[in-house]
Amino acid sequence: MISKHFYTIALAASLVCGPALAAPSRAVGADEAILAAHAAFRAGDPVKLARYAAALEGHVLQPYVEYWQLKVRLDEMPSTEVRAYLAKYPGSYLADRLRSDWLKELGKRRDWQTFDLEFAALSVDDADTRCYALASRLSRGDESTLTEVSRYWHEPKELPEGCVGVAEEAIARGKFTAKHVWRRVRLLLEAGQMTAARRAMEYLPAAERPDERLLTQAATSAAKLVARPPEDLSGRGTREMVLFAIVRLARSDPRLAAEFVNSGLGQKLPAADRSYLWGRVAFEAAKRLLPEAAEWYAKAGDADFSDDQLAWKARAALRAGNWAMVTEAIDAMTVAAHADPAWTYWYARGLAAQGKADGARAYYLRIAGQPDFYGLLASEELGQPVTVPAPAPQPTEEQVARAKALPGLTRALELFRLNLRTEGVREWVYSIRGLDDSQLLAAAELARRAELYDRAINTADRTTGVHDYKVRFLAPFRETFRAQSQAFGVEEAWLYGLTRQESRFIANARSSAGAQGLMQLMPTTARWVARKIGLTISPSRVIEVDTNVTLGARYVKLVLDDLGHPVMASAAYNAGPGRARRWRDVKPLEGAIYAESIPFNETRDYVKKVMANTYWYALLMEGTSVPLKSRLGTMPAKAAGDKFNEDLP
Repeated sequence: MISKHFYTIALAASLVCGPALAAPSRAVGADEAILAAHAAFRAGDPVKLARYAAALEGHVLQPYVEYWQLKVRLDEMPSTEVRAYLAKYPGSYLADRLRSDWLKELGKRRDWQTFDLEFAALSVDDADTRCYALASRLSRGDESTLTEVSRYWHEPKELPEGCVGVAEEAIARGKFTAKHVWRRVRLLLEAGQMTAARRAMEYLPAAERPDERLLTQAATSAAKLVARPPEDLSGRGTREMVLFAIVRLARSDPRLAAEFVNSGLGQKLPAADRSYLWGRVAFEAAKRLLPEAAEWYAKAGDADFSDDQLAWKARAALRAGNWAMVTEAIDAMTVAAHADPAWTYWYARGLAAQGKADGARAYYLRIAGQPDFYGLLASEELGQPVTVPAPAPQPTEEQVARAKALPGLTRALELFRLNLRTEGVREWVYSIRGLDDSQLLAAAELARRAELYDRAINTADRTTGVHDYKVRFLAPFRETFRAQSQAFGVEEAWLYGLTRQESRFIANARSSAGAQGLMQLMPTTARWVARKIGLTISPSRVIEVDTNVTLGARYVKLVLDDLGHPVMASAAYNAGPGRARRWRDVKPLEGAIYAESIPFNETRDYVKKVMANTYWYALLMEGTSVPLKSRLGTMPAKAAGDKFNEDLP
């Protein structure tokens, strides 16, 4: 943080030096000045930022330059300057962002009077501002905050700063007991949040705090601690460290952890602790797709499961074909989790498998007609035809012009042009809040014309009453995709379904992992495929549309030929062929169950969306589509003699 003393010196220097600091030392274009100002902001350099700001007076992105200048010295900012900015750009994304930043600073200062006034005007809050709001209410004697803070207390991460004081007050007044503290400690230890766990342990009564050496051993040498545990397990602190060691061991070897729970050590533990351990062992086993997972969940009995543990209980039951356990697990979920389309669908399937057709139909009806993975499957179970909704009227030129004239979208377009994509996306998303369907479609058309295909798709996805699926499922670069689909014998709709999920058709997209282009190819994969097809390429050519789609389509074909099923090939495209193979079962497995039980959250979501995308692209391009359940089919069983192309990256 830049000190007030330094800023005062810098400001004085700018006044003394006059023009030398008031503008860049040489004439620069507006684009260069904006990018330089952005770089100065990121570097926390107010002097350099001020130099470029002078050259950008009246620029469409002047609100950004002014925001950057305020942000770098927000810790010393007088209220008058902040309020002047908020008044100058009312209702804008940056005004709301500055207000949020300022609220956090006000919370640190405990200036609750100003905080309350500004918090009421905040459009998009977050955990930090909500926690400071709780602290403000507590300062006025509102004791309901001592209950509300439990929402943050029971999350497996550091408490937001504003909630720390509220939680400590809840402990001081007996609202949170040692039992609540231990529950938080367990959550943090399970999540590997060691620093936060140690901090939480400080709230325990001295007699219950675990020995630091025992905690370190449990964290670093779990197997040794469990093999030679302390003789006396009567103390809560000692016992919890043994539990933590078994939980830690289960993350790497659930079967070995289960042996210890079954052993004499397990018998020394209270029944509630054994149930807790079986729940954790079962959870880790389920994520590794071990067949024992369902049995171990049953041993956990009525343990207090989180929604995540219950989700994996349901997945383990799906793979085991235990429909009664599927519905039992979903019944135990919170209302919000139970209402998720995935669990609504599988609950209906569970009811149907148990002969409760009317109940199953009622649950299918809750999600049927929705365009996503489980909405499509539910419609098919009901025998309802799935068709493309009648398209909304095309936006008129006047409607598109009005969208373009919205200040937020004007700024977003300029940010995208300068390749400041993060800022551009945030500005765009904020600016389309509250637009009606016709306005959203006009904004989507504006984005399409600017070749901002990701914004066009995501904006069209937001309509609720009238839709344009040709924008939701844009198909740019059609000649290239069609040619490579035909060249390699890969379904064009599937190629589009993959690419929509990979990059939303942003040709120069680059992931944090290094994947590039429309089909998000890793450099090693691109080189490998290029050698296979005899194509000489330079690294810079990988993001070229024709080259990227050629390499991507060929790789998709190689993976499909190797694995034999588009669902597995889709999983392989995201997580690698080796993993996609390992996620099969020893028996044939329904494709939807394979997809739902993929252990990686990102890949599980990816496969579902790719397959739903493929359904819609086929319907839009060909006027008909293979039913989604038929597309998902059945995954072949694992076999000892399976032969695969181990060279596939």
